[in-house]
Amino acid sequence: MIAARLNGPADFAGWRREARRLALAGIQPEAVAWLTSEDDAGLFAMESVAPVEDGSATLTVSRRFIELAENVVCHRDVGRFVLLHRLLLRLQDEPRLLENAADPDIARAEAMARSVRRDLHKMTAFVRFRAVSGASDDGPFIAWFEPEHFILERAASFFTGRFAGMIWSIMTPQGSMHWDGGTLQFGPAASKADAPDGDAMEAYWLTYYANIFNPARLKPKAMKSEMPVKYWRNLPEAELIVPLIAGAARRAEEMVMRAPTQPPERHIRQLQHRPEMPHAPGIASWQDAAAAAQRCTRCDLHCHATQTVFGEGPLDAPVLFVGEQPGDQEDLAGRPFVGPAGQVFDRAMQEAGLDRARAYVTNAVKHFKFQLRGKRRIHDKPNVGEIKACRFWLDLELQFVKPRLVVALGASALRSLTGHAGSLASARDRELALEDGTPLLATVHPSFLLRLPDEKARSREYARFVADLTQAQRRISRHQAK
Repeated sequence: MIAARLNGPADFAGWRREARRLALAGIQPEAVAWLTSEDDAGLFAMESVAPVEDGSATLTVSRRFIELAENVVCHRDVGRFVLLHRLLLRLQDEPRLLENAADPDIARAEAMARSVRRDLHKMTAFVRFRAVSGASDDGPFIAWFEPEHFILERAASFFTGRFAGMIWSIMTPQGSMHWDGGTLQFGPAASKADAPDGDAMEAYWLTYYANIFNPARLKPKAMKSEMPVKYWRNLPEAELIVPLIAGAARRAEEMVMRAPTQPPERHIRQLQHRPEMPHAPGIASWQDAAAAAQRCTRCDLHCHATQTVFGEGPLDAPVLFVGEQPGDQEDLAGRPFVGPAGQVFDRAMQEAGLDRARAYVTNAVKHFKFQLRGKRRIHDKPNVGEIKACRFWLDLELQFVKPRLVVALGASALRSLTGHAGSLASARDRELALEDGTPLLATVHPSFLLRLPDEKARSREYARFVADLTQAQRRISRHQAK
């Protein structure tokens, strides 16, 4: 039996080094005893495994296997090193082995990796820091956690990045780590008695937790799946969970019986002073249309919006942009595209060589549709009926402006202009036109760019948006040159 010694139970670098030496020397997994620094090698013969020096033998593995092994070595299963050694050897003859999910070795390794990843996630979610007596705002803070696997070192980068400005220690039965604001050190195992019982901030946290607990959305099975009961004993809020669950039905009933939240007072005042729209307004000019739209009751959206947001821009504008609907800031200001999406729109227009002062900008729907959450008004997409009701005003704007090009910003605008109910992607980059022959270009709404969570995707889609606006600028220039 050959003893392969590692520096710790999750020493991936050590396993990788020793596994390579063993594999190149032709040593089979069953002939190796993997020992960590705490193990006794006295029962095993310490045989030397010489590396291959002539370069005649090589090992080839994919990055996917490396990532799998990095997780598996953290598992507490004592057979993890033997399993990985066996997979390393098999991959030399079966390069597509990792794609066979039904293979027993692969299935076992993937299950172990999932368990480690889940344990890492739980640690980042359920660690609770408590201030040491006499601590300043920066610490020191101490947390106690009981991981299922050997994940302490794997989790370190999360905590040093998330709590870089704090002085803290995380103690576990497997070891501890200490951060002084600049240097991370690992220490021996600890016990729960080494961590504080509570601190002054804990009362605030418990009050906050109790207030955000929503009984109407309670799903105990799902909650216990995401926050298993075994973690509760180390969570200060755990003492609230049982009584909160017990009282959930009563609190949900109280929420149903409670009166709905009213819109902010400033909106109610403006609604009370809004004149009724005449049934057959005489509209002979853009000015007449803009004035009549302020009294619009063609759909129910007027009931809660602050005001109608009509289009704006020169009536001889060569291009007319149609968005979806006004947002919160547009609803308050009474002007289209002045909020965050409007700022993205203005920047993209400038990069594309378009002058917003020479463009007419409007929306398919003229009132802000929203859901009220506390004091915040959250955008809600207009439905087909609301889009059709507002087409009356959009037709008037097209009639009075007579643009040489219309640009639909988003799927709602495209549906309003053409009745197209499919995806925006199916219409983008196509030669489109309105019923009267006016050229139409379809692109995304700038708010779509703000919703993208990934920076690379946001940069890529913004560049494509600018390219669409640049195409609009070229079309206008070609028309003016004729």
